[in-house]
Amino acid sequence: MNASAPRARRLRRTPVLVAGTVAALLVGLSACGSSDDSGSSESAAPASEGAFPAKVATKFGEVTVDKQPQRIVALGWGDAETVLALGGQPVGASDWLAFGGEGVGPWAKGRYEKKPQMIGTLEPEFEKIASLQPDLILDVKSSGDQNRYDTLKKIAPTVGVAKGSEQYKSSWKQQTTMIAAAMGVPEKGEKLIAETEKKFTDAAKAHPEFAGKTITVGSRTSEGYGVYVGGTGRIDFVERLGFKNNPKAEAQAGESFSVPVSKENLDLIDADLTVMGPIGIPKTDITDDPLYQAVPSVKAGNAVVFTEGTVSQAFATDSLLSVAYALDEVVPLFADKVKK
Repeated sequence: MNASAPRARRLRRTPVLVAGTVAALLVGLSACGSSDDSGSSESAAPASEGAFPAKVATKFGEVTVDKQPQRIVALGWGDAETVLALGGQPVGASDWLAFGGEGVGPWAKGRYEKKPQMIGTLEPEFEKIASLQPDLILDVKSSGDQNRYDTLKKIAPTVGVAKGSEQYKSSWKQQTTMIAAAMGVPEKGEKLIAETEKKFTDAAKAHPEFAGKTITVGSRTSEGYGVYVGGTGRIDFVERLGFKNNPKAEAQAGESFSVPVSKENLDLIDADLTVMGPIGIPKTDITDDPLYQAVPSVKAGNAVVFTEGTVSQAFATDSLLSVAYALDEVVPLFADKVKK
């Protein structure tokens, strides 16, 4: 199931093709890195609240950020939204869900002072990134590919995925903690995390019927059905509400964020609550599928199918800002379908 980057733009560029261009640009960047950027009109972060140099632990080792970053390029899924939530202004960003415009969902609208340069997602345009002269690159929620990271770190200090977070498994909490540390605002990150966790706690208390109920969270693309496994944003979201991820699906978990489900084995998605979302297909491709309709939880009315749009995108983005938005929209849908 190709759900790691719904509707991501597959720009056909590789590190090999752009290595020469990047190398040429790096000569100029090394000089820029030693200059005083405090007067930049595109400052990417507020005044420091934390001590520098800042150190951030990642899958690729500890990354040191020597001084307050002024020109941040945010490439990972939801990384730009997190920078915005922390008071920064990315000069470059990736639009994973093809929102258009500034590349963020409605939960982050109005936070940019100036539209960032848009960068490709699965295969970022390295020469475009280098031309922005970044002093910090964020690639926290991404594939965790070694070649991708090695190319980015030649351009600027790069905060890659957290250890064990390959295949887009970094949670919104990890993402916020790492980015706040790199920006020098760890206390602000902790405050925003605490506020968001309280929203989850309040929602769970308001719906005790969620506690202990099994849930399947999955999607259907043009390639077929799939379900998400523990360690991913969607499952973290529902577990914080008290649900337990479908044990049958979890038993098939591997290193990937999801497992495919054949039509012949569609009963695998049966649970106390079944939640599905379309990716790149009409919602009716799920709701009108006779095999889906035959799943026990679906027949019993204990199922939710998102329309491909804002609610589904907020649920999928799993950033500090989007989870708060998703709570307001998704929890009532779940409550309507879970037997009390």
